[in-house]
Amino acid sequence: MGEIRTVLPPVKLIFGILVINETVRRQCLERLVKEFGSFDHESPVEPFTFTDYYCDEMGQVLYRQYLSTKQLINMSDLSAMKHLTNRMEVEMARLDGERRRRQVNIDPGYISQSKLVLATTKDYTHRIYVADGIFAEVTLYYRRPEGFRPFPWSYPDYARPEVCEFFNKVRDTYRHQLRSSDSTESGPGC
Repeated sequence: MGEIRTVLPPVKLIFGILVINETVRRQCLERLVKEFGSFDHESPVEPFTFTDYYCDEMGQVLYRQYLSTKQLINMSDLSAMKHLTNRMEVEMARLDGERRRRQVNIDPGYISQSKLVLATTKDYTHRIYVADGIFAEVTLYYRRPEGFRPFPWSYPDYARPEVCEFFNKVRDTYRHQLRSSDSTESGPGC
């Protein structure tokens, strides 16, 4: 029988953001830093052309960026992170006549040594319920020596080799953070 562990290693907080323009991107980053601390990795900002799912609500021209924070979190915090980022999306939305339109989409998640997990409000066959209306999806898995790899269900923008490589670098930083905290907690000579 496996032993139940109640203390798990912390994980690396990441975000995938979609924005309508550079001004909104900067505002979003300021809000994220205020809530979650500074970033240690920022991907290039690129046009988002993988789906038209967001176009009706956000517009035809969107930009994608991936971020990781210096802060490590508990896996159990994922639901609260998604609720907080959803509130930020609503607060940053603009009125367009009678309709409120999002200017930003913020998807929080985390990287562990073996996977990249994203939070979502939508259930599906490959998603697991976490808490408070939030589901978790393992979007990428880590395998040596290739690094992060996509699943058949992985979002096409996350599945790109250059995005997997970005998250490989984030994982390297995360592993260094874990080793540093282990050596600090273990004391001298360990």
